[in-house]
Amino acid sequence: MSISDLEHPAGGYKKIFESCDELAEPIPAHVSGKIPAWLTGSLLRVGPGLFEIGDEPFYHIFDGQALIHKFDLKDGHVTYYRRFIRTDAYVRAMTEKRIVITEFGTAAYPDPCKNIFSRFFTYFQGIEVTDNCLVNIYPIGEDFYACTETNYITKVDPDTLETIKKVDLCNYLSVNGVTAHPHTEPDGTVYNIGNCFGKNMSLAYNIVKIPPPQDGWYIAFFGMTENYFVFVETPVKINLLKFLTSWSIRGTNYMDCFESNDKMGTWFHLATKNPGEYIDHKFRTSAFNLFHHINCYEDQGFIVVDLCTWKGHDFVYNYLYLANVRQNWEEVKKAAMSAPQPEVRRYVLPLDIHREEQGKNLVSLPYTTATAVMCSDGNVWLEPEVLFSGPRQAFEFPQINYKKYCGKNYTFAYGLGLNHFIPDRICKLNVKSKETWIWQEPDAYPSEPLFVQSPDAKDEDDGVLMSIVVKPGVTQRPAFLLILNATDLTEIARAEVDVMIPVTLHGIKSQ
Repeated sequence: MSISDLEHPAGGYKKIFESCDELAEPIPAHVSGKIPAWLTGSLLRVGPGLFEIGDEPFYHIFDGQALIHKFDLKDGHVTYYRRFIRTDAYVRAMTEKRIVITEFGTAAYPDPCKNIFSRFFTYFQGIEVTDNCLVNIYPIGEDFYACTETNYITKVDPDTLETIKKVDLCNYLSVNGVTAHPHTEPDGTVYNIGNCFGKNMSLAYNIVKIPPPQDGWYIAFFGMTENYFVFVETPVKINLLKFLTSWSIRGTNYMDCFESNDKMGTWFHLATKNPGEYIDHKFRTSAFNLFHHINCYEDQGFIVVDLCTWKGHDFVYNYLYLANVRQNWEEVKKAAMSAPQPEVRRYVLPLDIHREEQGKNLVSLPYTTATAVMCSDGNVWLEPEVLFSGPRQAFEFPQINYKKYCGKNYTFAYGLGLNHFIPDRICKLNVKSKETWIWQEPDAYPSEPLFVQSPDAKDEDDGVLMSIVVKPGVTQRPAFLLILNATDLTEIARAEVDVMIPVTLHGIKSQ
């Protein structure tokens, strides 16, 4: 079972949403167990590390200032290091000792020291978009970039963790923002999906291609098979008019500009990779939120799409304000009762569609119960196969053996288990048999598990999982790098450090 029956009455999880200091130099970790000799290099992760500026708090989990973490593994020894990324948002906040740039769920106010006329003009200078790159880090060629989901990415040095430069993607691409989850092909080509303003204030989507050479791998916000891109359009949208006008109103942030359409449901869009062309089939299903694709692949004229969904049109990010996740355990549970419910789902999209086949299930794959039915309006209605479901128990931040199985028929997914939004276990899911495995300890709060394939791997799950785990209740060494056997989630080793580590979102294993 991947369902957590652990309770967290001590509320130790609150500690992962507290500010910390950066480190002047790497500190040694205490290793127990034996780290495989082949497992060397660095685990790089990013997340929020500063949850207030002076007495001004950030309100949302995606607002804290970006902190980059690094565990270095060499000859069985491990060190830990972290630094704040010197974004404009961070540097200006530190200089002015206040929040200067509006974040996802926190509005910045004009400088109180300015006179009323200069404050008035500040309101009408347009949108100052944040460069607070706390969500992910990925390679392009030999370089590493931290990112959020705006048009700014920040180049960082993976050795020293120094901030090198801020890059505005608008200077190179016709996009206003891109996802924090690009895809990488075996030859190093990087694909991402961005948004831009289309006709009549509509939102359009662009596929972005960055040619090789590069290295690295990522699970993504959109799906990619051998020949197709899959984009899922959920009912949660940015109201562009509100976005462009409301920034002149005191106290408005990004979250205020999201709206959810309770009538549109969710749509799947397909595009071919080479040449890049939109396929004019309309696939529709009931409403859900989506933040992470697991994998998708082509099989016998179908595209199989596996997703971490949240049922309904209510925006899940509404439940990720810091005030929510810092509540006492009973209150956390109560709040999660009204939130959208998580579910791992498999959808199957037929590529060969004929209008005359109305009312018939077009899916003929023998191993799935997912259906696709042609409707009288020409749309294809999809119903999913549920791969994992537990009340208020999410399988999120998914990972696979990406190097070998991205875009291919696969068996295993790994994820972070959220218990009423609190991360308290690492999960493995067999998407074919629905068998699950978990790693869990009382009052331990892990992060997204990264899969690293062993050099002599024969099976899909030959390798290890790496996760940063925090145990706030212990007096010594409250955080550690955990290394699990990916086959059965048994512990291989841990490397403990004598500092707290706040929540991290995504990361990468570099050589």
